[in-house]
Amino acid sequence: MPAVSSSDPIQPPSTAAPSVEVLVQRLDTEVPLPAYALPGDAGADIVTAIDVELAPGERTVLPTGLAIAVPDGYAAFVHPRSGLAARCGMALVNAPGTVDSGYRGELKVIVINHDREQPLRLARGDRVAQLIVQRVERALFRPVDALPVSARGAGGHGSTGGHASLGRRAAGGTGVREGGG
Repeated sequence: MPAVSSSDPIQPPSTAAPSVEVLVQRLDTEVPLPAYALPGDAGADIVTAIDVELAPGERTVLPTGLAIAVPDGYAAFVHPRSGLAARCGMALVNAPGTVDSGYRGELKVIVINHDREQPLRLARGDRVAQLIVQRVERALFRPVDALPVSARGAGGHGSTGGHASLGRRAAGGTGVREGGG
């Protein structure tokens, strides 16, 4: 893979100007900066810095060769790439991964091969995830004796419907075991 210099464009021309600057340190000088594939894309592609083969069901932590400094008031979120999920069964174990503004270590991507039969082969430089930078709010958590009433209430885990199999389970519960054990 050819080396990429700091004067190389970060992204193709877009109709939207960047609204936040994220500092990037290349820990591996041959790895490209995060880049938007198309104008209007929300996620900037990031690549793996190593070659790897994952057997069916196997997971690993991929280095990206990059460290970033996200400004205070923002966070970066590591999202999966839909094409890898559809074609290869690759997923991110903790999607989305959260990169807090104070983190300065290498970006790493935790991947798993969900294909039941085929190994997953990734080569150095393959795009493996998308980095989305978003403004985040800091919350004040205030204890109360009771929460305000809402239309949804405590309904969760499919309680609003939207899938045919949910109706079949209505009489017998959610089909999901509650709790930690």
